[in-house]
Amino acid sequence: MSAALAGKVAIVTGAGSGIGRATALRFAREGAAVSVSDIRARKSEETVNLITDEGGHAIALQVDVSRAADLEAMVNRTLSEFGRLDVLHNNAATVRPGNAFDLSLEDWDLVWRTNVSSVFLGAKYAAGHMPPGSSILSTASVSGLVGDVELISYSATKAAVINLTRSLAVDLGPRGIRVNCICPGVTLTPAMAPFMADDQLRSLTLAAVPAGRLAQPEDIASAALWLAGPDSAYVTGQALVVDGGMTSLSSFSLVQQLGRNLAAGEAQTR
Repeated sequence: MSAALAGKVAIVTGAGSGIGRATALRFAREGAAVSVSDIRARKSEETVNLITDEGGHAIALQVDVSRAADLEAMVNRTLSEFGRLDVLHNNAATVRPGNAFDLSLEDWDLVWRTNVSSVFLGAKYAAGHMPPGSSILSTASVSGLVGDVELISYSATKAAVINLTRSLAVDLGPRGIRVNCICPGVTLTPAMAPFMADDQLRSLTLAAVPAGRLAQPEDIASAALWLAGPDSAYVTGQALVVDGGMTSLSSFSLVQQLGRNLAAGEAQTR
């Protein structure tokens, strides 16, 4: 069986942990040379070591995706090192909790630069160097499909990523470049793990997931590989929801499920 990305070169941002690391590893296992980008230099190097330990090829880049100069340098370094660029995965993002009343303008602007402007600029600097058949993909979120409590900036930016994906697909289609995004549900990344360590919160979250489990980063990496590779050659401008059915569950059904869980818990304590 041939590797899906044999001979290709990929950039993955936010690849120092979580979904980004899982995706960088998966791309490398499928034959790609990978530019591992993260704002934390040490975490980038850790991911590169994991790739090279498996016989893959990768370089570590320290990149703050909220800075245009860093993104341009990321693309140029990749081209200098590997001579081409076939896949750009805009995965890096940030969160600043808050609602419309208490979120500061500084935090709003930072989240917007990191989560949205980085996708625009990544495409701006990369697309002119990518051959026909290349793929740009971004990590959006189910938070871009619904409103989240105390996450007004995050939800707004992820919705923007979804429609930016559609617009970029229209712009870059004539060049033969496909553009898609992934909308993960709750995923057990290092950032999410502390919240899911709370048994009650984990139980409530699981009640909202018809698949009966939370996503692992590798689940999202599998979707990223499909969008990056040749098996999705006729797919562009799409937001692929990978959430275990979470957004398919109505609020009424969720209340019913929580009621059943509560009743079962009370029965066990009698």
